[in-house]
Amino acid sequence: MKVIDKTPFQNEKGTFDLLKRYQAVLEYGASWPDEVEAQKSVISQLEKVLEKGYTLIRNLNLENSRIIEPLILIGPPGVYVLYVTPVTGFYEAKGDAWSVVHNNRRTPAQVNLLTCVARLARAVQVYLNRQGVYLPGIVEPILVAASPAVHIESVRPIVRVVLSDAVKQYAASLLQARALLTPESVHEVVDHLINPRKKALSLQPEKVETPVYEINPPTMPVSTAVAAAAAAEAAGVTPGEAPQRARAIFHAAEETKPFDPADLSFEFDERGTAEMPEGLVGAKTSGPPAVRTAGLTSRQWLVIVIMLIVEFMVLAGFIYILLFASP
Repeated sequence: MKVIDKTPFQNEKGTFDLLKRYQAVLEYGASWPDEVEAQKSVISQLEKVLEKGYTLIRNLNLENSRIIEPLILIGPPGVYVLYVTPVTGFYEAKGDAWSVVHNNRRTPAQVNLLTCVARLARAVQVYLNRQGVYLPGIVEPILVAASPAVHIESVRPIVRVVLSDAVKQYAASLLQARALLTPESVHEVVDHLINPRKKALSLQPEKVETPVYEINPPTMPVSTAVAAAAAAEAAGVTPGEAPQRARAIFHAAEETKPFDPADLSFEFDERGTAEMPEGLVGAKTSGPPAVRTAGLTSRQWLVIVIMLIVEFMVLAGFIYILLFASP
């Protein structure tokens, strides 16, 4: 499995130094560095099972947005977004509800990880569609619990939930799944994610004698999938019945209307900014874009100055003790 690491604020050793950690916390939230660290054990397990033909993109910032996609796995069975969480304790995943369980009482969690990962997956789907790439299936969201000290009771959740001791089994199930993408299609999807570009004229659908919506993998590349899907939409062909989880994620996926980014509570901006959906990890939902000086925002500079003042006071106190308080 090929791993493409796009994690921001990370040094060459794959860690955060003190300054970069503070920048990451200010930019993406206090829990984000812990989530990045939790990804390492999951990636290690995936690498032991998944063979050549799979590509994993880590912490990709979608262009013209402030969305960080944790793990995007692309392979013959399709495209998956894996959100690795380091949470511990007892939880319940029921439908689209994510609850904390304590003394047999269920309380809605402050952050709904189920809807969070579902929206991250749909963001990738819309992102690819805007570049003229239409996949033979949905981008499937996966919630992965990295810690063995967590128990999740699943009752038909809208996303697949994988516990820490089942990551290898999940990876093995991908090897047994039906291939939907050719190696060329996998490379094409990875290339569009890493090197995005506007929808090209060459991707306009070609004339198809018999419009067909359902794609017949693995012989059909992504570019042909664009033509088939577009031709079906032009002809008014209704897609076949989607799986129950897909309907839950996409709110009646059987409808033939095209994707509307406004339905996601966010949209990409061609000029380079985007509004983040509330609930996504690292989201910033209000206020104008921060003005940066030497790569840092004013808020980050303020935190650095405060840290330096505190460190200076501690150092001054230590020197005073050595010089004047000693007998």
